[in-house]
Amino acid sequence: MSTKPRIVVVGAGYAGMMTTKRLTQQLQPQEADIVLVNKHNYHYQTTWLHEVAAGTIDPNRARIMISDVIDTKRVQMVYDTVTELQPQNERVILENGELSYDYLVVSLGFETATFGIPGIAEHAWKIENIENSKAIYHHIESQFIKYASGETEDDTALNILIGGSGFTGIEFLAEVVEKVPELCSKYDIDQSTVRIINVEAAPSILPGFDEELIEYAEKNLSDRGVEFRIGTKIQECTPDSFIVGDDNEEIKAGTVVWTGGVQANPVVGQSGFELTKGKVNARDDLRAPNYDNVFMIGDTSWVWDHENDKPFPVNAQSAIQEADTCAANLHALLQGKETNNFVFDNKGTVASIGKGDAIGTILDDYKLFGKKARLMKNVIDNRYLFLVGGPKLILKKGKVRFF
Repeated sequence: MSTKPRIVVVGAGYAGMMTTKRLTQQLQPQEADIVLVNKHNYHYQTTWLHEVAAGTIDPNRARIMISDVIDTKRVQMVYDTVTELQPQNERVILENGELSYDYLVVSLGFETATFGIPGIAEHAWKIENIENSKAIYHHIESQFIKYASGETEDDTALNILIGGSGFTGIEFLAEVVEKVPELCSKYDIDQSTVRIINVEAAPSILPGFDEELIEYAEKNLSDRGVEFRIGTKIQECTPDSFIVGDDNEEIKAGTVVWTGGVQANPVVGQSGFELTKGKVNARDDLRAPNYDNVFMIGDTSWVWDHENDKPFPVNAQSAIQEADTCAANLHALLQGKETNNFVFDNKGTVASIGKGDAIGTILDDYKLFGKKARLMKNVIDNRYLFLVGGPKLILKKGKVRFF
């Protein structure tokens, strides 16, 4: 039996994958045993799931086999589902066993936050993983098939209704706008029959983006047929509609998708970690409150930006940066050294609004529109592929066609 310290990483999303990758680069084999636990034998690009859900990329494009990018001679792979964390006993309980650890990295990802809206959990589609994203597209196409075959004559069956206009909602809208003309042509349906409707309770789409960029994106999508219902609260979700506004208007649709927000995997809260708005408030060095050998990273946690008195953004960019700090801090603890605090380096944010179009800011809030922004979006996507898998992964999975 090994006497080396054991580091267990649970979850192979952006944060978990990059932490594991960095640990194999920074630690010598004799310094620690590394275990990576994940439900599947693949990692998927969460930021590409909206494309899978709209049917604009093949699902396998967004999927990366873990053994292709992680050295399985250095890392013990456990493909299982985490059912409970026991930090007081230093145990991870799995569906098919349990693991002990000396250090634990919790990067279990997210589940959809419903904000208490009745019916969302039961009736709306959610973009959460490869399988349900595939199912969303198959459902959308099935509505077109039923309409074209005469199985249904209800025009609202073709409507695509999307709740939430944050990052995921807008990028999904843009992909749906790209896909609908193709589906209409394939099934000989008049495109004017299809409505794409976005409902958002906030006063504008894309909260946190520059006003000029928001106006550009909204006009672009509106000109291409999207109907925005901004400042409109969703009161209830039914199997085929949203009930919205103070007058309880019903908006009918054959496909109802919710993209309104995320929170930590429920295992985190169920294991006794205190949650604030669905996530754990991690300490500045990414460790969990009350546990010096447990790190909380990615979608499981908030990390506080003391300078601006708010949490750092929770996105793929921050997850990758947290992985660097987490791995370095684990190395420091193994050597008996002090840990360092996490500081988010905002390199900019770019949102796709179509195959040849995007909006965003880079560097010192320099604004990008159109093809330049689209190019930058692809560079950002390819950069992650390079970090986790090198040039070969870019050639295999990368977005090398820019327009």
